[in-house]
Amino acid sequence: RLSFTAGGLFLDSAPAVAAVYLRHVAAAHNQGEPGNPHASRPEGVPPGADPTPIWAGVRAEIQRDNLLQTRTVSSSQRLSQEIVQRLATLTDPELRLLLDATATERGYLMWVAACRHYDFIGDFAQEVVRERFLLMRPSLTNSDFDDFVVAKALWHPELTTLQPSTLQRLRSNVFLMMRQAGLMADDGTLNRVVLSHRVADALTARTPSDVRFFPMVDGERGGV
Repeated sequence: RLSFTAGGLFLDSAPAVAAVYLRHVAAAHNQGEPGNPHASRPEGVPPGADPTPIWAGVRAEIQRDNLLQTRTVSSSQRLSQEIVQRLATLTDPELRLLLDATATERGYLMWVAACRHYDFIGDFAQEVVRERFLLMRPSLTNSDFDDFVVAKALWHPELTTLQPSTLQRLRSNVFLMMRQAGLMADDGTLNRVVLSHRVADALTARTPSDVRFFPMVDGERGGV
């Protein structure tokens, strides 16, 4: 899955979409319909792997009300699908945390959402970003990304068909996401991440822990 050629982390739009989803969930719970998938869905179970009707309703509302303030219907459809797919990888507690998050925490959560939805980004975060940080080689270049793609092509031959322009767009947007999340400076230097207690608790609730997507020292926490 390589459909992340533009858009970054959607830091401004994601909270509004998450709020729509949580409102739909609350309404479904209040209705208490026996056959409603959200009336009985266990708390904290990520719906990303099995899209539910409630996310379809969220997408419909986003497009109907032009929540993303796009100029064309096609843009609204494309962006709403992209944001919904990423947010669907977060649990309900994580989505509530997204609404209450600081700007820094929001960047971390949306980076995790991108890593969960796109195995390609998640592998790059773990195998290149985190590895280089732990080896005390805290900087990234275009060549590091391109070398990662070449290595992945051994298991995914379809990557060998990427046009140079497509590869450049993929690289540019991954690096943009990292800068937006505060993981990397403009000069390619990796920033040491210290997760707040509540974000760290959310990410370590999974197995394996999703702190693996960050340039950080295991167990280091700070803030709330």
